[in-house]
Amino acid sequence: MPPHETTQQDQENQQEIRRAAAAWGRRRLLTVTGAAAALAFTTNLPGSAQAAEADARTAVRADPFTLGVASGDPLPGSVVLWTRLAPKPYEPGSGLPKARITVRWELAHDRRFRRVVRRGKATAHPELNHAVHVEAEGLGADRVYYYRFRVGKWISPVGRTRTAPAPGADLNGLRLAAVSCQAYHHGYFTAHRHLAEEDVDLVFHLGDYLYEYAVDAHGGSRAYTDRELPALFNRETVSLEDYRLRYALYKSDPDLQAAHAAHPFLVTWDDHETENNYADDIPEDGGSSEDFLVRRAAAYRAYWENLPLRRPQRPKGPDMQLYRRVRFGKLVQFDILDTRQYRSDQAYGDGWHRPGPESTDSSRTMVGAAQERWLIDGWRASDAVWNLVPQQVTFCERRSTSAADYKVSMDAWDGAPASRDRLLAGAEKAGANNLMVLTGDVHRGYAYDIKRDFGDQKSRTMGTEIVATSITSGQDGEDKPANWDSYMGANPHMKFYNGHRGYVTVRLDKRQARADFRTVAVVTRPGAPISTAASFVTRVGEQGLHEV
Repeated sequence: MPPHETTQQDQENQQEIRRAAAAWGRRRLLTVTGAAAALAFTTNLPGSAQAAEADARTAVRADPFTLGVASGDPLPGSVVLWTRLAPKPYEPGSGLPKARITVRWELAHDRRFRRVVRRGKATAHPELNHAVHVEAEGLGADRVYYYRFRVGKWISPVGRTRTAPAPGADLNGLRLAAVSCQAYHHGYFTAHRHLAEEDVDLVFHLGDYLYEYAVDAHGGSRAYTDRELPALFNRETVSLEDYRLRYALYKSDPDLQAAHAAHPFLVTWDDHETENNYADDIPEDGGSSEDFLVRRAAAYRAYWENLPLRRPQRPKGPDMQLYRRVRFGKLVQFDILDTRQYRSDQAYGDGWHRPGPESTDSSRTMVGAAQERWLIDGWRASDAVWNLVPQQVTFCERRSTSAADYKVSMDAWDGAPASRDRLLAGAEKAGANNLMVLTGDVHRGYAYDIKRDFGDQKSRTMGTEIVATSITSGQDGEDKPANWDSYMGANPHMKFYNGHRGYVTVRLDKRQARADFRTVAVVTRPGAPISTAASFVTRVGEQGLHEV
């Protein structure tokens, strides 16, 4: 991997660090230097800088909508509309001056914009890499809308979005999809192209939207012969500029753009948006927390800039509250978790290990005490038919073998079983009905029954866990991974295990939920067809998966 080179932007960030040193104190940072470094990503923001306004007619000389459009975080009368101006997406600065640019937006009932219902102006700030987040308000509940942006003579692609139903709406059904783990260098985003054509109301992205690893000139497993990617992608992301450019690479993909343009997204991150298997302020390699928090601040800021998130999610230095709650009428409550930012460090140095005193310590947590309370309080107040928990890493117990010396993953909830037990006890006491956990991370499709006590398969089935496989990560995959027999034999609550790429769709109604595991056989070549590997239902008041 080529060494990381110091760029002009990196030098400017260091100047911000020095200017911030006198103004910040953070409880987890032990020195003034570390505190100032973290604050660098809170000072260089609109309002603290004095960027001039540019005339779009002269400042934007080529199509600025190379990264497409997106929408997300739907509420009953509001939705976030997103784009980022980038005439030259593979260059630092994206081919734009360091100036404010006015962007016009429109929202309509029809794709041809003959019935426009809202329009307005937004400012693309250079401090935010010319990203635009419009929180369109005053909309009808549970309505489909179309949207687009204008800059000078340029018009963006048209996106389609949908608002959430009213809080008391008596919905007959809801259709959603769950995706995760889209390593650009492991293949084509063919599954996203198929997802764009699915009839779903919203999409959950469960993490690993991008990967920090280097991408070579030929796009890794994509093996391009018709183009060469710039050398600046062929290094691990560390600085703010690195992360911004990596999002530009991913979001320039036409299949990912199609999925975003077709459906509103609700997003949460996992590890690779920052660094593999980090835990709170502890990096993978066990280095300095201070240095890592600077990197985390850069990663979090680039994440917010490039996804359709609301103002409350905008990061403050190395902190960003991503966990949040969304209701869709009386039918479903979504409690979206963050299992990275507040978790305990992985026991036994990470990896797969036999459970022991370090991993089973009652103080260990996957989400932090505040988020645990928030989730259980939310269940206590919920009167929804379904309680869905979109989150990152495998929730159910997953033993490696039936033998007595089995191992479990220290990066998953198995590495902090006390935290899982507290949540299950809280769900039981709260009477959380029809619980379903949506998971990503592991590059496999799984379906589980959630047992109250995984050591006693006769214990109560509390709900179900549906694990979406990866979009590309792990390359082409296979129908039955090599450890299929071991896993299925060691985990009776595991009802399905498949190693191909794709996504999951879930259809909820008042009687049941149906999960369809949608897969493609190949991602190292474009254009593979989609098929359904398996389908399962779980019924209201009768939790447990049944194959159909």
